[in-house]
Amino acid sequence: MSKKKIIIVGASHGGQEAAYEILDRYDDVDVTVYEAGNFVSFMSCGMKLFLEGKTTGQDNVRNFTPEDLAERGGKVVNNTAVTALDPAKKTVTVKNVKDGTTKEVSYDKLIISSGVNPASLPLPGADLKNIMLMRGYDCATEINAAAQDEAIKNVAVIGAGNGIAAAEVFAKAGKNVTLIDGGQKPLENYLNDTYTSLFEKELTDHGVNLAMNTKVTGFVGNGKVNAVQTDKGDITADCVIITVGIKPNTDWLKNTIDLYDNGYIKVDNYFRTNVKDVYAIGDAIFPFSIPANRRVPMPSAIAARHEAQYVVEHLFEDKPERVFKGLVGAQLLEAFDLHAVTTGLSEKNAKRAGINAKETVLKSYLRPDYIPEKDNPTCYIAVVYNEDSHQILGGSVLSSYDISGQANVLSLAIRNKLTLEDLAEADFFFSPTYDKQWSLVNQVAQKALGLKLTV
Repeated sequence: MSKKKIIIVGASHGGQEAAYEILDRYDDVDVTVYEAGNFVSFMSCGMKLFLEGKTTGQDNVRNFTPEDLAERGGKVVNNTAVTALDPAKKTVTVKNVKDGTTKEVSYDKLIISSGVNPASLPLPGADLKNIMLMRGYDCATEINAAAQDEAIKNVAVIGAGNGIAAAEVFAKAGKNVTLIDGGQKPLENYLNDTYTSLFEKELTDHGVNLAMNTKVTGFVGNGKVNAVQTDKGDITADCVIITVGIKPNTDWLKNTIDLYDNGYIKVDNYFRTNVKDVYAIGDAIFPFSIPANRRVPMPSAIAARHEAQYVVEHLFEDKPERVFKGLVGAQLLEAFDLHAVTTGLSEKNAKRAGINAKETVLKSYLRPDYIPEKDNPTCYIAVVYNEDSHQILGGSVLSSYDISGQANVLSLAIRNKLTLEDLAEADFFFSPTYDKQWSLVNQVAQKALGLKLTV
């Protein structure tokens, strides 16, 4: 019996997970991963650590190597972009990006994990040197060189979301950094006003200049950029990092796969596209959100891996016996010594989804009051909930201390549709070495319920 030919487009988190799971689960399969880039599976989420010199080297900031997949019986073909899909013939056209040659390759099953590309700013002067994006191996190389270049004194970072990482890296490298954004405060699309004010202070305390409520109109320079033009005047810059969002890498699918108006791939509850035997996972789709009870953007390595695992489990079923339950979605947002984890829906997004939502924020010391302040971190925890049913919809934690465990508890509560009452009454371990008699999770739920806190 001939092997089933499975083609995977994209070698990032979703592509790797799908390839490994297929090879581990099934016999008689031929798995090939096509990757347009030269370097396979660079982890952009690890870029900041690399730029700060906290990794074992740039070439190690990756999920896997082609050799790793070969040992399992699969194959990675890099420098090869998938440029077209022919559903009738069940083939894809692949293009060697080095020499431009193309060929058609047949498949039995096709898994698209092509992901997203960083959005650019098509403004006057955007082609000047030292204007960079922040995603992928090549960008990491450019940014690292700029951070170490003594001739670069002034750096402008456009975008106060993911751009905060770049601002921190260049500030630590001794550069004069200006963070530019059209919003009122850094991270306002992700966090509540209490948290954004804390991030604002953290950035300015570490010397980052904030140019909020500012619109970029162009770039000027002689060959190389020397200033960013804005509606509030020019900002001197020897280097510019653009982090203004992402766009799906799906142009090659137009007229063959059903797409939303913004280019994201339409999938059903089984990650099937409108074309038989073609699936899509990862950042270029809208997965089902458990708290929102609908599909929402959720660019996340964790989401892509869960999606890949589900698709592979049901890859050869005519109709899977169960639909994908959905995801919660969580992410880390940090600057210097301040770390926040947010999970589920923000209050703003919950209200956009038509939910009668409310957020409660608690500020507390981590440990009992008899512990000196120097050993007793200040912590913030917030919970977003449905005012009518008290169902937990989202939450977040923030501190200079690692309280990500509490955020994971909130994620589990959201996934299992627990209520404020459930969290207020839940019993957790206690030791004054780590926390208070009532944990932060208990306390924020009790506050939301109007109960008098006893610690």
